[in-house]
Amino acid sequence: MKIALSQLNYHVGNFTFNTARILEEIKRAETEQVDLLVFAELAVCGYPPLDFLDYSHFIDRCRESIDIIAEHCTKLTVIVGGPAFNPDPKGKNLFNSAYVLAKGAIQQIVHKTLLPTYDVFDEYRWFESNREFNCIEVNNVRIALTVCEDLWNMDDDPLYSFWPMKELIRQKPELMINIAASPFSGRHAENRKAILQKNVKEFKLPLLYVNQVGGQTDMLFDGGSLVYNADGSLLQEMNYFHEDYFSCTFDSGSKSFTPVQIEQKSPLPVDRIGRIYEALVMGIRDYFKKMGFSKATLGLSGGIDSAVVLALAADALGAKNVHAVLMPSEFSSDHSVSDSLKMAEILGCSQEIIPIAPMYNSFLEALKNDFAGLPFNVAEENIQARVRGVTLMALSNKLGFILLNTSNKSELAVGYGTLYGDMCGGLSVIGDLYKMDVYALANFINREKEIIPVNIITKPPSAELRPGQKDSDSLPPYEILDAILFRYIEEQKGPDKIIKEGFDEALVYRVLKMVNNNEWKRHQFAPILRITRKAFGRGRRMPLVAKYLG
Repeated sequence: MKIALSQLNYHVGNFTFNTARILEEIKRAETEQVDLLVFAELAVCGYPPLDFLDYSHFIDRCRESIDIIAEHCTKLTVIVGGPAFNPDPKGKNLFNSAYVLAKGAIQQIVHKTLLPTYDVFDEYRWFESNREFNCIEVNNVRIALTVCEDLWNMDDDPLYSFWPMKELIRQKPELMINIAASPFSGRHAENRKAILQKNVKEFKLPLLYVNQVGGQTDMLFDGGSLVYNADGSLLQEMNYFHEDYFSCTFDSGSKSFTPVQIEQKSPLPVDRIGRIYEALVMGIRDYFKKMGFSKATLGLSGGIDSAVVLALAADALGAKNVHAVLMPSEFSSDHSVSDSLKMAEILGCSQEIIPIAPMYNSFLEALKNDFAGLPFNVAEENIQARVRGVTLMALSNKLGFILLNTSNKSELAVGYGTLYGDMCGGLSVIGDLYKMDVYALANFINREKEIIPVNIITKPPSAELRPGQKDSDSLPPYEILDAILFRYIEEQKGPDKIIKEGFDEALVYRVLKMVNNNEWKRHQFAPILRITRKAFGRGRRMPLVAKYLG
């Protein structure tokens, strides 16, 4: 039997686009005389559709798309993901399902059993869990077909004690197929491969695993679909961060695959920072493309954060589509301006200088009676940040740009940013990247030639909102701050455990208090491209007015 895997970049709710891409792949597979073509989880509507699933019209469009696709499945069998109605009135209205299409119609529907509820996932909100287990059969080959988590055997999680493969293996399948929507994080690809290989070895069955690729707002899907032989050997690892297609022949006697054609694939970068770079570029590109925009603007301060975002945006959108705005104040250093101009020239981005002193002084004049006799403090600093935010948003509105936010995760965590000022933006590019990783990413960008001027990387970080200001005036060194934040946010450790690891007790409580007290700011922040296991946003839902430090 000849089998092909199609790894596509879907667009949530764009049924015309998704259906057309699927039909193109079906036509390609027909010309290659493929017997079975496999697509990803919820392919017809894109993943994640979220509360669109509550709209009957959305579900009707899903079913219409599946019927159209089925009509074209006359020469081969197709497996494609989509929602399905649950006829049982006692349960949720929908299943997350894999449709088996052949002979111009739906032949079988396999529902997802293990519905994830961790991090950004909340599938129990919309879907019912499957309780019926049956293999499918294609060309006399019995196949254990599962949807994403249904093949993720995690022995330490009680949710996975009722594991579909334990039921399906009793029906003596010859092959496992798993369709997925598995998002990117720095080391997730290795974990994914290890879990899938574990299943292959445990059940002594070959495996086809199909993931999707592309950015869906904050969620980034890295692709990397996999083909394993029954002995656990990896036959094919498909492209990362790009669409791909792979075909092979399956021999039921040897339970092994033979590739139809050996193709050179784009390898997954070995270095975590290299992967993050690829993911962020993909995320920016897809956000703009799927939103219907082509041009971006950002404030270029002379600091490392905005420099990294400028380089990423230029790669994702093309330098001619990125406009950098320099907004110096009386506190800005000369090198901040010269370094920024140099970088914009290196990349070939357009740039302009808009001094904020006249606007800033106008605010001070208007507020002089209220501010009279009071010392310079955060109020004046925030006015500067907000003047810059208003300027950038005005350019965004007038010229049709999307404003890219340049705040990093360390700053967002401790509230080191001004709401409606430097926290403005339609998309947060590095909001899931700690400060030390921003430095690492800058060095990665400069790995072949100087794109970010070295002075931007080596100078002490500063918001330049008052004379001689440095981040270290109010924050611990970023090496220490990031280590504490990682343990609290990613590893979800309380202060007692963090202190036991050797961190200063007073500092730990101070940092955690800053994180918790600034949740209200993050609640109003732009969508953040997600590249860790625990990004700010819908994957980390915290109360705004809680008082808790552990």
